[in-house]
Amino acid sequence: MPRKLTFAQAVREAMAEEMRRDPAVFLMGEDVGGAGGVFKVTVGLLEEFGPERVRDTPIAEAGFMGLAVGAALTGMRPIVEIMFGDFITLAMDQIVNQACKLRYMSGGQARVPLTIRTTLGAGRSSAAQHSQSLHAWFAHIPGIKVAIPSTPADAKGLLKSAIRDDNVCIVFEDKMMYRLEGDVPDGDLPIPFGQADVKRPGEDVTLIATSSMVHVALKAAELLQKENISAEVIDPRTLVPLDREALVQSVRKTGRALIIDEGHQKYGVTAELAAVIQEEAFDDLDAPVARLGAADVPVPFSTALEFETIPNEARIIAAVKATWGPDGKKR
Repeated sequence: MPRKLTFAQAVREAMAEEMRRDPAVFLMGEDVGGAGGVFKVTVGLLEEFGPERVRDTPIAEAGFMGLAVGAALTGMRPIVEIMFGDFITLAMDQIVNQACKLRYMSGGQARVPLTIRTTLGAGRSSAAQHSQSLHAWFAHIPGIKVAIPSTPADAKGLLKSAIRDDNVCIVFEDKMMYRLEGDVPDGDLPIPFGQADVKRPGEDVTLIATSSMVHVALKAAELLQKENISAEVIDPRTLVPLDREALVQSVRKTGRALIIDEGHQKYGVTAELAAVIQEEAFDDLDAPVARLGAADVPVPFSTALEFETIPNEARIIAAVKATWGPDGKKR
């Protein structure tokens, strides 16, 4: 039977279950032990598993990410928490030049089963150095798998799959969703990477949304329905691997597509997914693929300015209507 859990509770439950299942799994990061994590996601894990398996680290991302890579090479399965996604920049060499390359450079003799949890998203008035959405960076690098869950159930299932994977996996959790509640099934139910999910069926336009933008898209779809526009909302759930077929099938049905992502619009997720649709469903399109990303500016500290940079329901509705032409009327 499903239970109501918050996003944070679902993430914590996934880690606890995997640590009970496999003694090679351990957690490390800044304040993950006694403090329970900056967003209180890891509360209780230290008490259950002890300081050997829930390790507080110094404020030295490059150092403890390097330790995690070494531990993974020796057969451990580390989970590394980077408390803000912005701080992952301090460990780029360890991730991009070491962890995700070693399996290839050793002809498969080495493996690095490393899971990295970190955050994305604006909306907390945390300013430009604590509010970035950098998931597209890592989707660009071969050897890294990238998950972007939007619900508690997806967060749990995808994290369990990441921990069991023999490759480097990064799970981006929107910091604004930790208190979001949702149904989470009982039992050991990993969600395979590369399987998109239709969050809402529709006939007139496909909204492909990621992470917290899924919920914005669902609200926009409800408003569009009142204007007799039926929007299908698809959540890719993982960027690498990407379920191209699910996206393409939906667009072939609806003939229109809008892609919504909280990363900056230039050179980002919206561009890549638009290219997939253009390459594989061009003849089925009734309008050009539309994109809606975050404004291409550093995230402002001012709340009023900050929310102006993030896609919202009104912008989604306007972008959808624009696919029918200047008057925005469905024909």
